[in-house]
Amino acid sequence: MNYIEHRLASVLSRHWWLLLLRGLVAIAFGILTWLQPGISLAALVILFGAYSLADGILASWTAIAGGKDNDYRWVLLLEGLLGIGIGVLTFAAPDITALALLFYIAIWAIATGVLEIAAAIRIRNEIKDEWLLILAGLASVVFGVILAARPGAGALALLWLIASYAVAFGVLLVILAFKTRRFAGITK
Repeated sequence: MNYIEHRLASVLSRHWWLLLLRGLVAIAFGILTWLQPGISLAALVILFGAYSLADGILASWTAIAGGKDNDYRWVLLLEGLLGIGIGVLTFAAPDITALALLFYIAIWAIATGVLEIAAAIRIRNEIKDEWLLILAGLASVVFGVILAARPGAGALALLWLIASYAVAFGVLLVILAFKTRRFAGITK
């Protein structure tokens, strides 16, 4: 075991209880999401609004900070302004329904995906591996189209998927916590 691996193992074994706590919180979150989908949806609305707003601000900042060297920064700025607009719209109507939220997310995902693809094509001569940005854009477009095509099923499926992930992640962290506790030779 090299030095870095040893240090990481040491930190994890000394603080195994933090892994346990994280796992238990994730499990509780997942179960609460299954049992109280209305509250979970309200939290999802707020979280999505915050994410879209932050992403839009950062994308706009990147476009503006990029200087006048790039003739195509307007694409990134447009993506940023779209994110800011969707974020503000989400906060302006917090009582939004799951259907409307999914359409917001779908429109945002499709629009940002198209803009990411356009940006990758425009800057393909300036960066390496632009195909990764194209692939990310395609993933956004596909995600948005699926949500727009099946919005009713999408709301519940999205909540169940998040809850299932949280429970599975939590269980894995709990198992890891007890394994790292044993690794350190701690027996209580």
